Amino acid sequence: MIETALTESLWSRGQRPEPVAGETPAAYRPECYALAGDTPNGEGTERRADTDVHGQKRNLVFPALPEPLPHPVVDNHTHLDMQDGRVRVSVVDALATARDASVAGLVQAGCDVESSRFAVAAAQAVPGVLAAVALHPNEAPQLARAGELEDALRSIDALAAEDRVRAVGETGMDRVHTPEEGLAAQEESFRAHIRMAREHGLALQIHDREAHEDVLRILRDEGAPERTVFHCFSGDPELAAVCNENGWYMSFAGTVTFKNAKALQAALRVADPALVLCETDAPFLTPHPFRGRPNAPYMVNCTVRGMAGILETDLETLCRRIWDNSRAVYGEF
Repeated sequence: MIETALTESLWSRGQRPEPVAGETPAAYRPECYALAGDTPNGEGTERRADTDVHGQKRNLVFPALPEPLPHPVVDNHTHLDMQDGRVRVSVVDALATARDASVAGLVQAGCDVESSRFAVAAAQAVPGVLAAVALHPNEAPQLARAGELEDALRSIDALAAEDRVRAVGETGMDRVHTPEEGLAAQEESFRAHIRMAREHGLALQIHDREAHEDVLRILRDEGAPERTVFHCFSGDPELAAVCNENGWYMSFAGTVTFKNAKALQAALRVADPALVLCETDAPFLTPHPFRGRPNAPYMVNCTVRGMAGILETDLETLCRRIWDNSRAVYGEF
């Protein structure tokens, strides 16, 4: 099943359509794309709800393909195994469309053992894709209650040794979705992942949800890996200054473009340009003005444009910086 989802594509069943900026990419149009035997909704796959948290109907149409950037960039954190919108897009097509928008590579991030295996398979099957493997912090308490945390950590450790795995993530701390009684298991898991990243010589991708003090304390206790990334950076200028001081990378998602994200935008202005990365966290966090609609790696293009506007900097200069920083963290794509 994973092999089919990774490799079967629109392009393998016919000539690839010419990409057109301003139109929804062909791979993301229901009338053009569904895997053989699937319904347009991708029956049997995880897909986000048709309504948002307020019960309002969502626009499930993927945004239009943006104009190419002046220099390629990288989506350093995405979840291609999580489906959204009206289509089920293969890794092959997701990367092809991303490249149409000057997004030359991506890091597929794991959240549990199954999705980490998917990430490894994707990276080994599709050039331009790298893998990150981990147990999401909100998974750890559930696994601990079931007596399965140690076994799951051993499985992630084995996957971390696989070819094309360049990061341990996403791991970290989350005080939003995990109650107080689950934080000890979350911390145990985070500490194990930090040690794992150091032992394998991999980058660390951190999930930090309203848990800045916890994350900083644990990083200092354990000793952060040489390449530490705050995935979907959610801090303020004070946390950005701490990252600058320690040489920790800050990866900005579509949230930085939201109109109400003033503290996050201020943090971007404080961040050392040599430590700035960009990501989608797709299918979540679609950048302005498409907030709430499905997200995909090609949309990094829009986030980078938003970041250039916030920084009042030259777009090509920012793109080159993100490209260089991404290669410094993950190596060749």
